Parts: sequence; C-alpha cells; structure tokens
Amino acid sequence: MNPSLRTALLGATLAFAGTAAHAIDIDAGDYTALPEGTNIAALYAQTAQRDQLYANGKRPAGSYGLDSNIGILRMIHFMKIAGFTVDPQFLLPFGRLEAKNDLAPALGNRSGVGDLILAATVWLHEDAAKRSYFGITPFVYAPTGTYDANKPLNLGENRWKTALQAAWLFGLGDKWTIDLAADVTAYGKNDKANAAGASLEQSATTQLQGFARYAMSPTWDLRGGLSYAHLGETKVAGVSRNDAANVTKFQLGTAAFVGPATQLLVNVGRDLRVDNGFKESARVNLRLLQVF
Repeated sequence: MNPSLRTALLGATLAFAGTAAHAIDIDAGDYTALPEGTNIAALYAQTAQRDQLYANGKRPAGSYGLDSNIGILRMIHFMKIAGFTVDPQFLLPFGRLEAKNDLAPALGNRSGVGDLILAATVWLHEDAAKRSYFGITPFVYAPTGTYDANKPLNLGENRWKTALQAAWLFGLGDKWTIDLAADVTAYGKNDKANAAGASLEQSATTQLQGFARYAMSPTWDLRGGLSYAHLGETKVAGVSRNDAANVTKFQLGTAAFVGPATQLLVNVGRDLRVDNGFKESARVNLRLLQVF
C-alpha cells in the first residue's frame, strides 16, 4: 500500500473512531434559550455515504467507501443559575459503520454505542423579542463507547475530549434569523490506538458554522448552512501522520412543529471540499424533538 493511501485510510479510520468526525455540528436554532423548567427529549437519525477518499488533495487509485447510520439520544433541561439560563444535557450516540468496495475486506463493519457527551450552555445574552441570543457551551466526551483496539472501526474513541463552543443568533427583520457558531476541540491520549498498544495523540480541531433561516410561518422555517472545519493532525507512537484535514460542507433543510410541542427537522447536505480522508457524497439528518 502506498504511503499516501495508508495515511488517508488511517485518518479516515481515526475520524470514525468516534461519531463526530467534523467537530461539533449544530442545527440552526440550537442556541435559542427556552424558559426555566422546560425539558427537551430529542432523537436524531443521521445517515451518510462516502465514496471518495483523498490524500493530500488527491484521490488514490481504487474504489473506497464508508457508510454510517448513527442515532443520538439527547436530553436537555433548562434552568436558572445566578440569573443566567443554563441547560445541562447529555447526548448518547449509537449506530453502525460499514466499509464499502475495496475497503470492505480490511475494515468490515462495526455496530455499537458512541462515547457519552455531557454539555451545558450558559446564555450570556438573551432577548426573545429580537430573537437575539449569545451562549457558550463546554463539552466533555467520556470514553464510554464501544471500542476494541483490534478493530479498525469503532464507535467509541477510548480517549477523553473537551470542547468549547460559542454561538450568536440574531433576527433580521420579521422573517430571517442568522445563526453563527465557532468551536474548538482538544483531545486526550488514546493509550491503545491499535493492537500493538501504540498511543494516539491529536492536535486541536476548530470549526466555523453559519446558518440562515426563513420563517414561512411561526412554526415552520426553511434553512441553509455552511461550515468549515480544520481537523487536527494525529500522531501514533509519537510519529506524525501528516493527516490534518480541511473540510467544507453545506446543508439545506426545514423544521416544523407537527404538534403543539413536537418538532420535526430534516436536513440534507454533502461535503464540498476535503483534502484528507473521506468526502461525504450525501448526508441526511432527521431530528424528532419533544418539548415538555
């Protein structure tokens, strides 16, 4: 196997050791503060197809694919602390990864549970009348997911991760709302990254996201978004893999309340540019959200 292909495959495998390959993706409206005492239960279903693999901006010879079908259970509670709205929450990913074409014999498939994610947004500014909010969210990823160093694909990462995200929402006129977010993710060490017991380290990942929403009615909107992420380079046993990646992607979707307290969201999208690792050719995200 040539070195560039080996690097690309390793980067892709490491990216899918966890379910959040591109830092902390949000949905437009996630940073809307709700009244104290509000609870939210959300179930996500995310399916993605990847049929192009890149190494330093070039596609190696061969046919390589990796599909994912991921679900996420999310529970949120809104409360007040010292006058600020805070929403402690947890997210539990689960699902299946499956290699395709030339990768199928080597990588196979893997099902399981992802790492538990704990988070809590603190809103430093909120003005519901102007649809204006600013919040900061710390995240902690605990290494609780399904992981086997002898397997090339895993849902868990066998390492701690921390992240910090900030987002600003504001209205433009009566119909438009803009969502802007930025985040940085820092990685702990995976002390058993492969069957030989080598350690894995990774530089920080950063991401910028922007969304525009248009209200068709008070309970129904159309939305679109762009994001850019820089995925940090990895080292295995202290040796750099030269696998830092830049990923640009877009999405289009809609969200509507189908009942007084039940919202359905549908997003479709794909990667526009990837220089290392897999490029998503198609992604569909569904979210069923219940307020109580």
